[in-house]
Amino acid sequence: MKVSGLFTGKIEDRWPGKPPSAIGKQPATGSLRLETLGFELDAQADLTVHGGPDKAVHHYAAEHYAEWRAEFPQLVDKFHPGGFGENISTEGMTEESLCIGDIFALGSARVQISQGRQPCWKLNSHIGEKTMAARFQKTLRTGWYYRVLEPGNVEIGDEFTLLERLNPDWTLIRLIAARFNARLDPETAATLARLPALAEGWRKSFAKKCDSSYVEDTAPRLVGN
Repeated sequence: MKVSGLFTGKIEDRWPGKPPSAIGKQPATGSLRLETLGFELDAQADLTVHGGPDKAVHHYAAEHYAEWRAEFPQLVDKFHPGGFGENISTEGMTEESLCIGDIFALGSARVQISQGRQPCWKLNSHIGEKTMAARFQKTLRTGWYYRVLEPGNVEIGDEFTLLERLNPDWTLIRLIAARFNARLDPETAATLARLPALAEGWRKSFAKKCDSSYVEDTAPRLVGN
């Protein structure tokens, strides 16, 4: 599959009284340098929850936007590649067809799928729909992140070439469903807590789910304060 869109953004004060964000990505052209922490022209505002080696690049399936336009016809102008703050857009790669830990050649770089996206309240503010983050999570159309194994240059038209599939039993959609399952069985949680290819943050989250009495409070993330 080929890269159909590349997007980068800068940190901006977008909403009065709320923290800044770099979710407003703009189309990029030419060859972009991809380093361990992401594309050279891209930024993240809150590094406690965004960015870092395990979330260097966000990829979103362009075909999902048609589904969002059908669900929220009053917001059709919001649903287009780059609209959710992703860095990469393609058609033909989805959560159903990919697996956690997949390694790809991309341009002159090598990347590995590290986790799905955990939507937060900033998505609600960005789109102008207070239920957006919750809907994102419920539909499992979240997109996914890469870690960069080998820096390089990437441009529109570059192919994603699958080099290695480490966890064929763990498609992204299965993984994401497990992450957001409040009643995940402890055995599955333990398996995922030990999965080497999975981002450390998600492994820690699954480790907590090994305790059947654990209850995760998602309201601060999905709704905000």
